[in-house]
Amino acid sequence: MGIKSFQGKRDASQGKEKVHILVSDYMTKKLITFKPEDSLDHVIHLLIANKISGGPVINDQNELIGIISETDCIKHVSESKYYNMPSDSDNTVAKKMNSNVDTIDKDMNIFDAASKFINSKRRRFPVVENGKLIGQISQKDVLKAALNIRENTW
Repeated sequence: MGIKSFQGKRDASQGKEKVHILVSDYMTKKLITFKPEDSLDHVIHLLIANKISGGPVINDQNELIGIISETDCIKHVSESKYYNMPSDSDNTVAKKMNSNVDTIDKDMNIFDAASKFINSKRRRFPVVENGKLIGQISQKDVLKAALNIRENTW
């Protein structure tokens, strides 16, 4: 049996929408941010109200200067109770935040971002461009990207 016409292997991606796989395509751009002078009570309220586990700390120029997390707030609560002290109104984000912040590049491939999450054991990375905070990507965002890519290509 002969082959009448052979056009080659069909491209399985024909007719499918191009899938974006960069951090910038999946990062959250509308963030709840904190200022260094914010009280920890304010932070705790916003974390609970918005069902988040932490957030970036920025200065007046929108530059990332730290991260404040539930763990930082819990340490404060624990220390206050340990010393039988009421919540101190002078406890600010600047005193409890982590200022050694690891960031991620907006042009990083989502699979490389997944590896960075695995290796760092972090739950979120701020995305910074020219020193300014432009977004944040979380482990959930990477999972959403994987589902989207799978639906379109796998």
